[in-house]
Amino acid sequence: MRSLNELEEIRKKVLDKVALRKAAGGVRVVVGMATCGIAAGAQPVMNTFIEEISKRGIANTSVTMTGCIGACRLEPIVEIFQADGKRTTYVKMTPEKARQVVAGHLVNGRIVSEYTVGAED
Repeated sequence: MRSLNELEEIRKKVLDKVALRKAAGGVRVVVGMATCGIAAGAQPVMNTFIEEISKRGIANTSVTMTGCIGACRLEPIVEIFQADGKRTTYVKMTPEKARQVVAGHLVNGRIVSEYTVGAED
């Protein structure tokens, strides 16, 4: 960091990321971040959701974390809650799958069924 302008740019980027993590109206992306989720790779998955949503300028969507969802063998688990209360559960997520879910589900409104809990069972 060499100037106050650079510091302000860093501050703005961090605040933008924090805004995506606050619960707001609209769609909620919830990533299971208990010990089992973290061990299975939930942190890079959550970071990918934040980056992709920010990069695409998707409005009314927040990314948050939760504790244990209760299905350790399916971690990392991501649940997407629509504004109307409908929930879709994605399992065994990776950063690449997260990018596909953002494009398919959040941008185009199409559930990526091959990554859902129903497809896994």
